[in-house]
Amino acid sequence: MMQSMFLRVAMGVSIASILAACAGGPAASVDAHRQTVPFVIAHRGGTGDAPENTLLAIGSALANHADAIWLTVQLSRDGVPVLYRPADLAALTDAHGPVASRTAAELARVNAAARFKPQTFAGVPTLAEALAVIPAATPVILDMKALPAAPQAAAVARVLDQAGAWNRVLLYSTEAAYQQAFAAWPRARVFESRDATRGRLAQVALAQTCEAPPSAGTWAAFEWRRSLDLTERFTLGEAHSTVAEAQLWSPQAVQCFRTNANVHIVAIAVNDAADYKAAACAGVDAVLADSPRQIAPVRDALRQGYRCP
Repeated sequence: MMQSMFLRVAMGVSIASILAACAGGPAASVDAHRQTVPFVIAHRGGTGDAPENTLLAIGSALANHADAIWLTVQLSRDGVPVLYRPADLAALTDAHGPVASRTAAELARVNAAARFKPQTFAGVPTLAEALAVIPAATPVILDMKALPAAPQAAAVARVLDQAGAWNRVLLYSTEAAYQQAFAAWPRARVFESRDATRGRLAQVALAQTCEAPPSAGTWAAFEWRRSLDLTERFTLGEAHSTVAEAQLWSPQAVQCFRTNANVHIVAIAVNDAADYKAAACAGVDAVLADSPRQIAPVRDALRQGYRCP
């Protein structure tokens, strides 16, 4: 089951020892005999390795030993959940216009690999087609992109019902409306809202406090590094400043998020060995990587043993 697959269960030692090592406490290694290192999730099927959100990308992610696959979902004109991310087909394909302007059958004939090098052909697949080729043991995270949320949530739920896939799927969106939209399906496992995750991370980083940690069983995801705009309010106005490449997933933040049991953390956009090793020392459960081909070997090396600096 996905729930057990992603649990940070220490193998003979608790998460606290890893955090202590990363914070300069007693030396400890991140290795297969002590603790599972972060899982590698293929971002959009591995957008750095193959045409994103295509069956080719899914095949590449599996061949490169990704632990899970992240796919982006929109609705076709005839209400079928399909895999595509940008607002306009022209961004990645040989067509133009919104995904919702074409039927699923028409989208299957659009070349979603038109902007990828080397050029090949890959149609825009349906969610059902993707689930059919992903092994049942491989977890899937679906990123909801279209609004309004309710029609897409209902369409995705129908596919998950038909495929018997609820137990291997997690649901994510930057749009908070999806938390409410999926509330009608008790089996849906939805990440907490991005606003909630961002706000708590900022609180730990700036105020050094941990108020209202997530409830038990929560899934949370946010970028490993992210440019942030800060607003400081005064009696007579505001001041604005930008923090470039802020890193918010610190060991302290992870500890805050894990105040309650079984809280799971995904660090988004971890795309090099240094960031992967830092994420392992921070204690996140999984990383979202553009290239499983590059990051999975780093994971495998850490499983042989790594000492946190």
